Amino acid sequence: MRRSFLKIIFLLLVCGCSAQKQINIDINGFYKPKENPIVKADSSFTFIDPVKKERVRWQRADVFNPAAIVKDGNVFLLYRCEDNPAAILGGRTSRLGLAVSNDGIHFKKFPEPVLYPDSSEFMQYDYPGGCEDPRLVQTEDGTYVVVYTAWNYKIPRLSIAFSKDLFHWQKKGPAFAKAHNSKFLNEASKSGSIITKLVNGQQVVAKINGKFWMYWGEHIINLAWSDNLYDWNPLLDDKGALQAAAAPRPGKFDSDLTECGPPAIITSKGIVLFYNGKNATDDKADPNLPKGTYSVGQIVFDQKNPGQVIERSDTCFLRPDLPHEKTGQYQAGTTFSEGLVLFKGKWFLYYGTADSFVGLAISPNK
Repeated sequence: MRRSFLKIIFLLLVCGCSAQKQINIDINGFYKPKENPIVKADSSFTFIDPVKKERVRWQRADVFNPAAIVKDGNVFLLYRCEDNPAAILGGRTSRLGLAVSNDGIHFKKFPEPVLYPDSSEFMQYDYPGGCEDPRLVQTEDGTYVVVYTAWNYKIPRLSIAFSKDLFHWQKKGPAFAKAHNSKFLNEASKSGSIITKLVNGQQVVAKINGKFWMYWGEHIINLAWSDNLYDWNPLLDDKGALQAAAAPRPGKFDSDLTECGPPAIITSKGIVLFYNGKNATDDKADPNLPKGTYSVGQIVFDQKNPGQVIERSDTCFLRPDLPHEKTGQYQAGTTFSEGLVLFKGKWFLYYGTADSFVGLAISPNK
């Protein structure tokens, strides 16, 4: 009896270890397929804007900065679209469109945006700038959660919306509206990366120490926790300021900004966070990259202590090197990651290119 019991324990341990080993991301394996860029603007797409009460070409200018998720055996992209090509950078209205693919490369766009400024109570936060830069996750009960930037031309605010089908969204408002007596409601916030895990091959939101956790920020990487996925509480230091889990480093690819990328994921190495580093434009810049360039790096955090760094890449593993990644709205060069999914045994990393197109890099799951 004792021998059988020990055998069961051994098998459970072996199976557990094997399952962990299957969850790994090789940053050295990413390549850009020849189909790049995979999504472009299209001025033929129109819809009736609920604020302006008129028909607008909602993706006439540029499409970029996509979120991604696997649903029903397909990849869905939630991507940022801008309407007016004549407006300057940051002076347009952004709406989130939806597209689907059965191979992760060739996408069919749905005809109308799914998340955009409307006449709800949240218009004060997302109009006229719109809904920008989504990151998309799923709960174990099948609820979709998008973290995006609401932009009213004054203050960018990290905001939350829920959905059951990816098409119809319920806005929950700014993520930090209540935290610390609303201390951060009117402070700029961007780029939320909720920690996830793989369950039976599906990437879902994880809990650590009984709470949901999210990396966020662009000037530093901060941690925030939540009990409900829409009210988030940033971590503070002893002086009441935001506590930095990571910050820019002089002389490296992230010398100016460290901006969170796709939803972080628990792997056999730890919690892997892809992030977008911006190279400085002064003497702090990495001399191996053009000044102002956005490229992608990796940080691995401890699974039990998500604020503790285990390792961090000294160099970027994805950088602008294709012509369309170095031209467009942001000509210093941009590969800005926001979507990462495990699909058909490979990691698909979706990113924005120069605020103009959607790009893709692929790596085997080793």
